[in-house]
Amino acid sequence: MRILTAALFAAILVTTAFPQAQPDGPTDEKAQKTFQQALQAMHDRSPLSALDNFKKADEQDGGHCAACQAQMLKYGVELGDWKAAELAVNEMIADAQGPKETAISHYQAATLYFREGLERHKDELFSRCHDEAGKALAAYSNFPDALALDGKALARLKQDDAAKAQFERYLKVHTTDDTERQRVARYVEHPDLARAMMAPAFTVTTTDGQQISMDGLQGKVVLLDFWATWCGPCREALPRIKNVAKKFQGQPLVILSVSLDDDEAKWKEFIAKNEMSWPQYRDGGFGGPIAKKFGVNAIPHTFTIDSDGVLQEEHVGDASIEGKLKKLLSQVHASSESTAK
Repeated sequence: MRILTAALFAAILVTTAFPQAQPDGPTDEKAQKTFQQALQAMHDRSPLSALDNFKKADEQDGGHCAACQAQMLKYGVELGDWKAAELAVNEMIADAQGPKETAISHYQAATLYFREGLERHKDELFSRCHDEAGKALAAYSNFPDALALDGKALARLKQDDAAKAQFERYLKVHTTDDTERQRVARYVEHPDLARAMMAPAFTVTTTDGQQISMDGLQGKVVLLDFWATWCGPCREALPRIKNVAKKFQGQPLVILSVSLDDDEAKWKEFIAKNEMSWPQYRDGGFGGPIAKKFGVNAIPHTFTIDSDGVLQEEHVGDASIEGKLKKLLSQVHASSESTAK
């Protein structure tokens, strides 16, 4: 199984409870020229060059270039340059003014250590995440994102009671019934899920008007299928998906096909013509919200998810998935029989 990339976790570095202004660029004249070179490298899709120039511009600006620091954090995480990312968050913390900026800067540091902890499998980094989340909450106690992140860090440290307490605080502060609240509510009941490789939370409305949410599918195995009508390998893989839908009909399995088509009419015509009777949703391209959540950059691309919402397998291309589905469905049946007794 291919390990999921940083795209599944990148959103945590930019999501906060507070609106944020565009960070300031450098004031030093030399730094401004280097900053422009960094922006050009971004445009040219040269991340290593972009990171090097953002670091140089920040240094030339005396370590006070907020826009440089934001990009150092972003590219540092993407490229695994943890020193660059840590330098950025430390400078953010040093330059923070007022409780909200202080809370956000410590939250960004917490997310960095959480991300690094996932990559390097070190409890020390989850402990540092917990410390930074605590500082964020000391600056602004009703910070839902920091509460949720702290709960996840504590769960990773096997401190389930403390994790549950933070998740419960989150639910009191974040009262909007959205996908994130649904996910955290599940963590309260099962803190062990907070240390699992959970499928990203999402809610979609399918072509037949059915609303499907990831956390609303607990108890069912999920096959998530990313495809497009313009994709030749996807069309070749379609008979396999149709066979799975037919073979496992009536089983606790949900197949959700997520199209990356931008032409809605062509997409609807294709699914009708090919009798794709299982749930269908159009995400609109690789930049679509669901594709981005799952880090999809090639299709056909499938994710097999167990009845707890934990990611089990990821395949790029027309791979055989029936064996894994059979195994997961047998686990659901065994669990149901055990509960019935």
